Amino acid sequence: MTRSGDKIRCDACPVMCYIAPGQTGACDRYANADGRIVRTDPVVMLSHALERGERLVPFAARDWDGEPFPADTVVTGIGAGTTYPDYKPAPFIVSSTVEGADMVTVVTEAIFSYCGVKVKIDTDRHLGPEGATVRVEGEAIGHVMTAEYGSQMLSLGGVHHLTGGGKAEGRVTCAALLALCNGEPVDMAIDGGSTVTVQSGQPPVVDGVRERRMRVGCGSATIGMFAVQWQGLVDEVVVVDDHITGVVSEHQAGKVIGWEPTGIRIKGHRSTPGRYFRVSEPGLGWGGTKLTDPLDILGDWNPKKGARPGLTLLMVSTTGEEYAYYVLDDDLRPQPAPLPEALKPSVALIDENCEPSLCTVMFMGGAGGSLRAGVTRNPVRLTRSVQARQTRLTAGGAECYVWPGGGITFMVDVTRLPPGAFGYVPTPALVAPLEFTLPRDQYLALGGHDDAIRDLDRVRAEGGEYPTAAKVAAWPGGEP
Repeated sequence: MTRSGDKIRCDACPVMCYIAPGQTGACDRYANADGRIVRTDPVVMLSHALERGERLVPFAARDWDGEPFPADTVVTGIGAGTTYPDYKPAPFIVSSTVEGADMVTVVTEAIFSYCGVKVKIDTDRHLGPEGATVRVEGEAIGHVMTAEYGSQMLSLGGVHHLTGGGKAEGRVTCAALLALCNGEPVDMAIDGGSTVTVQSGQPPVVDGVRERRMRVGCGSATIGMFAVQWQGLVDEVVVVDDHITGVVSEHQAGKVIGWEPTGIRIKGHRSTPGRYFRVSEPGLGWGGTKLTDPLDILGDWNPKKGARPGLTLLMVSTTGEEYAYYVLDDDLRPQPAPLPEALKPSVALIDENCEPSLCTVMFMGGAGGSLRAGVTRNPVRLTRSVQARQTRLTAGGAECYVWPGGGITFMVDVTRLPPGAFGYVPTPALVAPLEFTLPRDQYLALGGHDDAIRDLDRVRAEGGEYPTAAKVAAWPGGEP
């Protein structure tokens, strides 16, 4: 920390702001208070006791009144401060006893240029071509990934968008990632596709329409699940789907229960009996296709294979949101008719079996580089310990998935973290909380900073390098 007049230079990140008295740095996370750099947000400590209705226990290092924390309190990286520059130990290295075992938790806020989010959007709607650029405020922030079962996937952020493009691209990417990780909505536009509003834990809004349901399965799977519900009530059922459209009379599920052939013909690529690919281009219509009229996928009916006047047909989408009922006339052309009361429960059953449509945001980062030096004097040992599951990695108290292979590359569901857990620095980069927990003897064997280990009483009495308040909050979702 250096001075320039009344300003103090903050060394909490690579920007190295000069901060005037009473002002914050560019990140809004550190401030000049009475000639000292202080952390503006409180350190968050998690406890199951809060679920039992116990009160919050605020403190600050200089005026803590000695009020004890609940016995199960643990320190998280949220509000803890960073190890930058990384020659020094992490802000909090806390000892504890868990079921009789001596444990150490190393707590820090990590600065990530190598980070992004993977977004799962539960919808059949066509958001855009695979590989298409995703834009916010006109700036490229990511791309469309391969679709998964009932969901569209986006990959957003990453070092090339954060630091490899222009200043506007980096700034917009960082702001979008921060908003998504903190549970805020972000409006996006996909080249050659739709606009979509993404907010973690909320339904997507596609071209201004709020999605309601995630499909129960592809058209073939829907036939397999509900064929017996239709038997005896209708002569033919077609489940329209962008990927696999199902036809019950041809499908194995129909054959097994004795469904009679109908002479139907589907325009599309026949895969296996009763399963058709490419009946339509992807879109925002029936089952994720461009169809607004499902009859467009039907060819001429074949009377030699069972077609006859009066034959009944139900066409339905994979969510049950679109459906239509027809009766073949004397020319074997389907004519619309009201849906019989007997068939309404089967359509409702499809709807009932659909999951609510939601957006899921997974933060993904690489905890490598000099971050590890704040944990141990021999950083590669930390990597190996995490990969061997000897060290438990959490983010704001939330369990992380650690990718196999080299490095510490992890993902975490942002809804599992307390609100406001993520921050940023204007390099640009995101700031995410991390905690490394392992037995004390193993920590020392890694080359850990043994002289920086403190118990919780010392932590709450002394605070961190940058003075801050602290608060106890309940475990998100009621789980450790």
